[in-house]
Amino acid sequence: MTRSMLMTACAAACFIINGGAQAQATTDANTTQTTPTGQTPGAAADLDTSDIVVTAQGRAQALADVPVAISAVNSESLALSGANDIRQLNQLAPSLLVSSTGSEANGSPRIRGIGTVGDNPGLESSVVVFIDGVYRSRSGIGLNELGEIDRIEVLRGPQGTLGGRNSSAGLISIVSKKPSFTFGGTAEATYGNYDFVRLAGSITGPISEKLAARLDGVYVKRDGFYYDRANDTTINDRDRYFVRGQLLFEPTTDFSVRLIGDYSKRDEKCCAAVYIDNSVNPFIGNLNNPATPFLQPGATPARTNDSGNNIINVLRDLGQDLNAFNRGFSRDVSVTRGRTFQGHTQDWGVSGQIDWRVGGVNVTSITAYRDYYNEQAGDVDYGSVDILYTADDGNARRQFRTFTQELRLQGSLFDDKLDWLIGGFYADEKFRGRSNLRFGTQYGRFATCRVVSGGAFSAFYDPASAGCLTATGLAALRGAAGADVANGFLTLDGLNDRGSTVDRYNQNSRSWALFTHNIIHLLPTVDLTLGVRYTNERKRFFATFGNDNTACTTLQSTLTDDLTSANATARALAAGLIGLGCQGNSTAELNGVSISDVRREDKFTGTAILSWKPIDDLLVYGSFSRGYKAGGFNFDRSALKAPIQLNAAGQPTTTFAALGGAQALVRNLQFDPETVNAFEIGAKYSTGPFSLSVAGFRQEFSSFQLNTFDGTVFLVQNINGCEAGLGAGDRDQSTFPSAPNYNAAAAATARCATDKVGYGVISQGFEAEASLVPVRDVRVSWGLTYASTKYRQNLVGNGNGDPLSPALRKLPGDNLSNAPELVVTGSAAWTPAIGDSGLSALFYVDTRVSSDYNTGSDLFPQKEQDGFAVVNARVGLRGRDERWSIELWAQNLLDQDYAQVAFNSPFQAGSNTPAFQDPQYPGGRQLMSMFLAEPRTYGITLRGRF
Repeated sequence: MTRSMLMTACAAACFIINGGAQAQATTDANTTQTTPTGQTPGAAADLDTSDIVVTAQGRAQALADVPVAISAVNSESLALSGANDIRQLNQLAPSLLVSSTGSEANGSPRIRGIGTVGDNPGLESSVVVFIDGVYRSRSGIGLNELGEIDRIEVLRGPQGTLGGRNSSAGLISIVSKKPSFTFGGTAEATYGNYDFVRLAGSITGPISEKLAARLDGVYVKRDGFYYDRANDTTINDRDRYFVRGQLLFEPTTDFSVRLIGDYSKRDEKCCAAVYIDNSVNPFIGNLNNPATPFLQPGATPARTNDSGNNIINVLRDLGQDLNAFNRGFSRDVSVTRGRTFQGHTQDWGVSGQIDWRVGGVNVTSITAYRDYYNEQAGDVDYGSVDILYTADDGNARRQFRTFTQELRLQGSLFDDKLDWLIGGFYADEKFRGRSNLRFGTQYGRFATCRVVSGGAFSAFYDPASAGCLTATGLAALRGAAGADVANGFLTLDGLNDRGSTVDRYNQNSRSWALFTHNIIHLLPTVDLTLGVRYTNERKRFFATFGNDNTACTTLQSTLTDDLTSANATARALAAGLIGLGCQGNSTAELNGVSISDVRREDKFTGTAILSWKPIDDLLVYGSFSRGYKAGGFNFDRSALKAPIQLNAAGQPTTTFAALGGAQALVRNLQFDPETVNAFEIGAKYSTGPFSLSVAGFRQEFSSFQLNTFDGTVFLVQNINGCEAGLGAGDRDQSTFPSAPNYNAAAAATARCATDKVGYGVISQGFEAEASLVPVRDVRVSWGLTYASTKYRQNLVGNGNGDPLSPALRKLPGDNLSNAPELVVTGSAAWTPAIGDSGLSALFYVDTRVSSDYNTGSDLFPQKEQDGFAVVNARVGLRGRDERWSIELWAQNLLDQDYAQVAFNSPFQAGSNTPAFQDPQYPGGRQLMSMFLAEPRTYGITLRGRF
């Protein structure tokens, strides 16, 4: 979508959109509000001019009086939008983007273009999630059903003072509805396409004069959006339930105790992917075409056809349907027969919150224990050929057990001129993970055919023969490269259904913090807010590997000496065979090996805000804040070393033993903490039925934590900038000799002096949100975010100034992934009364319009997503006082196709050729896949309450 088209959409949206995101009426989670006699709740909301009450600064404050950029969404807005988890907040908060990829366990929220990339559980989120004041260790937990919600607050920018660590980009606070001392209940039944069934209900009321209870439950079942023909099943389905029970004890107005217990379970298949083709992204070019004819006409010596992709030939010859490479946004997926994406998730926890006002001081204590468990099988090559998989045997799993305790004291001094708050936070988390990633039953033949089909022996390509070579070809290979190399092809060919038996990753984390947040009333209309937090973090890591890949050790023992052979053919083929046979450090050498490490860090974060109210309805402010995201360990053995690595003497080595053993390399799994300095100016105007907030921001991120899949392994680097020029050394590569940015030593070039290392990512722009109740029963709202979220020029890979990985050479100067520069959201709701019957109608629409952005963390052009708009709509009939309603709804009404995340198809890369190289093909003949967003869904919902 061109910028002019997008701006036209923005202008149109101003007149029709974002109703609930900044709705005028709600109540604090700790208060109740009654509806005036004779009015429906919807009408009452339209007439109420009170602001939303939020607790973003640790106190109950009107939204318009808080000098922080916040999007607040109340329960009515959530119901109108159909939001059941944080992913659907995209429609209501323009600065927020939530996506999920290879696992529902790792949803990734981004605010102002900043978030955590990938499915590695060792990386914590840049956008922290709190539910009822309880810290959640990973933001993907918010992708579950949430039950009855009072409000959701989306705080933009670092929240390092009160939000603590891992809120370097922002914070999402979800507040559930609390028990009521008035008896009541709700019931909801929904049916939609894909056999979608959702049943929800709640009941609340007094047990005694001082004790109230509440029970919420949700059940959801739905067929998947993808069809797996090989196994006759659907993928990305829903089969889940959620239950939450609460007790509220209020013996006096100064003392209350709220106890919450919840449990949820999911048994679902997730997450399938499809190949990207020319109809989705024209930069694919000929990547998805087979080499036809297979050999280049007239070439001497013989070589693979330059114009096609030899990896397509290999996949086709091993059973992949060619149509799969050119299906566009079709949801027919390729899966190996017998493989599954089955997942199992359980999440439960208990918490207790005590609020006590004693001697003019408000004391709040929140104690919680959470247990989150997820298993996820997968056909993780995302194709029909059995290359790579994780089995559904309980050994592809992650579990977080987290205890947290927060204590806050808040009061005032000096005739209320100082509103002070002090507190402490403690967290103890135990992670227990297992991995059973294995090469598939066709991996050996696939790997040898990958080498043969694109190399000097392509004339002897034979996918039906051992080593993918004809008998003549095997003899020719033995003569050209030696017996060890020829036998190496046969060894690699036998590498089938081997790899991890069980790898165990364990981490014990302990974090504690002390903080203070103080509002100083300098003048009746001028406030100075000062906050500081000290955080101390310790992580103990230990892992034990199980692996039965003896092919790797055989290749290492027979071919390592060939890496220094005078025979160039032998050197090249030996390196290729070892690389494919030992990929990701899958080797029997690690079987039974354990490693351990510990890291400690501490950081000061904080905020300073100066705010002024020149008139009662207007607040202007300027702020500085510093945020922090903890460093940690990469739970991926592939980061320990490369399959071939130089030793101290500069000689190539292949084994762990040659480098001192796995324990000697454990430091390679660590990554540094991420920090941010943020500057913001803003204004909020709120009077009667109209409110407007605007903010301008600049955020500078140092040691930005980036997790990238390069088609073979995951790379974790801390991205920083260099104040000195690097002579384009951060943009070179050593893969394509004829490309203009070729440098044989690319991986070692472009170092930066340590004293010249600075921030590597900058996010700057402005935001505007407005809501209007022009007449009774009509609410309109609008939001706009312009965020230029970019990598700096001259990038390095850590705080020591070491070179950026050549796989990330597209990053310098470009926008981050999933960071559209311009987003417009909006909604309109009309709830007119139908005569004097007490009935009312409902008409609602919301939309999100996004500019172009790249969905791949390496920013390859094949992963670009064009701008698009998503529209939701709802119409209904409601009874007197909204005691009942019937609603017809549609999500993604226009059935907009788009990708959530694009990625390199695992191991599916053809050989190098000048026809496929930088700048259009930075991945060479690498195939690309994508996780699709949800298609159009529609249905009917019945609601009732008493």
